[in-house]
Amino acid sequence: MTKYTTPTSSGISRRQFFSHSGKFAGGGALAGLALPTVHGQSSDLTKLALVGCGGRGTGAASNALSVSHTNGPTKLVAMADVYQSKLERSYNGLVNKHKEKVDVPEERRFVGFDGYRKAMDVLDPGDVVIFTSPCAFRWVHYEYAIRRGLNVFMEKPVTPDGFSSRKMLELNEEAKKINLKVGVGLMCRHSQARQELKARIEDGELGQILNLRAYRMQSAIASCFSEKKPEGEKELMFQISRFHSFLWLSGGSFSDFFIHNIDECCWMKGMWPVKCQAQGGRHYRGDKIDQNFDNYTVEYTFPDETKFYFHGRNMAGCHQEFSSHAHGTKGYALISGPGGHRSQARIHKGQGPNGELGWMFGQKGGSRPTRENSPYQEEWESLMDAIKNDKPYNEVERGVQASVVTSMGRMSAHLGTEVTYDQMLHSDHIFGPGVANLTLDSESPLLARADGTYPVPEPGIKNREY
Repeated sequence: MTKYTTPTSSGISRRQFFSHSGKFAGGGALAGLALPTVHGQSSDLTKLALVGCGGRGTGAASNALSVSHTNGPTKLVAMADVYQSKLERSYNGLVNKHKEKVDVPEERRFVGFDGYRKAMDVLDPGDVVIFTSPCAFRWVHYEYAIRRGLNVFMEKPVTPDGFSSRKMLELNEEAKKINLKVGVGLMCRHSQARQELKARIEDGELGQILNLRAYRMQSAIASCFSEKKPEGEKELMFQISRFHSFLWLSGGSFSDFFIHNIDECCWMKGMWPVKCQAQGGRHYRGDKIDQNFDNYTVEYTFPDETKFYFHGRNMAGCHQEFSSHAHGTKGYALISGPGGHRSQARIHKGQGPNGELGWMFGQKGGSRPTRENSPYQEEWESLMDAIKNDKPYNEVERGVQASVVTSMGRMSAHLGTEVTYDQMLHSDHIFGPGVANLTLDSESPLLARADGTYPVPEPGIKNREY
């Protein structure tokens, strides 16, 4: 797999960045802490804790409980969320599906902002904790996992802003010192079809990549659009329940949904963009109070000055498309889609899908192509194999890089200016100040106006996203 470096407009390397930046971990909870080296799981059983019990968390836990015999067995022993109802719904779904692999009595189901600590305290060093809460809390949870010597699976995006990106990179240096295995939920990297396409691109079958383009144009999904907060509901809890609507929690619909296309295109190119320009807007909004734009268009520029064009939209009644494409000097490649995360990777001669087919994943001798295994399951097989056999495995750095590249496109659209990778990484706008100290009674880092609305991006007017 290609080795990536963090690009900056000034050419500063990642090593230089760490030597010149403030030492987040050194001044925080890890200061002076003697961290033991953590090797692969010594016993046959790997215990799991789930932190964040929404749909993606339940899915990730199910994948963890479904690993192959070679990389198992696994057992879920603790769960945590800030919502009792969400935790119970997740528990019931998992215990019905996996029965003997779920052992989470009521005393190991933790509700509250400190639940992540209690769930991790059930585990032993070398076990695995799953982080699927909104990414605003990712660095806080990761810091405690490092203290406890726990291997980690964390969902994407890893970060929503520059501060948390720098924080995660710094914390990850400590994780690597104690040999933690860490997976990041950019499952496209574990797609068999995409992996073969990537190998073929590296072998020159597509020639030099001239440009890439990707689309995620869909209706309003999940919680990206929201009405005003119901009377009597706490501000913080309302926002967490609708986390796709609020930039501080998730990076908004742009970061949470569009990161997959952006990451897989940069992977195929073999480098990260150094700058971008973008635009977007809000339409037909009615009483919606979320902070998202309805549509986004981004032009990313790579170090070799080639381009990657991304088009995203959340709007009902419009054309829908979910796909990624690459154009090279020798032909055209479908990276993923059409229609979702499953890849139908192929290479055509010419510059479009109507050209002569040169290769298609899973097709042999003109037969019907075989389907790839689920990338969601494959990423867990890779992580558990690394844990069981003590192989080097840490996806945090590229997870942060993908999150930064995604955020720079969002930031460019929200500000109406060109944004570089370096500017995004070093941005001083902290989206979630005080996030490590939140309780069920805390005020949100983002407060509503008197009329129940929230600040939204105003390109050309505001010099911050909100």
